[in-house]
Amino acid sequence: MKLSIKNTAGKNSGELEVKFTMIENGKGTQAVHDAVTAYRAAQRSGTACTKTAGEVAGTNKKPWKQKGTGRARAGSFQSPLWVGGGVVFGPKPRDFSKTISKKTKQLALRKALSERLKMGDVLVVDDLKLSTHKTKDFMKVIDALELTGTTLVVSCGTENNNLTRAVNNISFVTITTSDSLNTYDVLRPDKLLFTKSAFEKVEARLNKE
Repeated sequence: MKLSIKNTAGKNSGELEVKFTMIENGKGTQAVHDAVTAYRAAQRSGTACTKTAGEVAGTNKKPWKQKGTGRARAGSFQSPLWVGGGVVFGPKPRDFSKTISKKTKQLALRKALSERLKMGDVLVVDDLKLSTHKTKDFMKVIDALELTGTTLVVSCGTENNNLTRAVNNISFVTITTSDSLNTYDVLRPDKLLFTKSAFEKVEARLNKE
């Protein structure tokens, strides 16, 4: 499979041969599911915490005597039945992260990127170095490439800071690097915009055994 390489003006500047093994059949679907589930689970902070009856502040004194008041029996101000009392089976801090193997991660990324390539959602530009950090300059690139909807920009991370600063002001554009690209990143946006060098780095990741 070949991809057209464009410049920032939207003109063709060559072709790029896809060098990693694309997945054409149903293989890898479960790997994609596992990778996305693990990614989203890792985003959960797991810091929710409630106090049990033994942890809330209070005294061991009985609210009133056992008999003779006409009221229901009560033995503790910390009872879950009382306002300000403990919580029964409430959440406690926990780790939601899930572990998947490196091979599963690689298979999931290859599957996801293969599908996006077949759907025509991947664009490659020769370079994305900007002379200024102004958002309007990057918007000219977006318009020239006719990108619509949400877009993920994948760079090598070696570009100047102007690109990152310009993208940060656009709500429908996010940026990542070829080293940190994951399956969830590939699936989420409407379009993927790679620099040529970034795409080659991702290919190198996918070709590792």
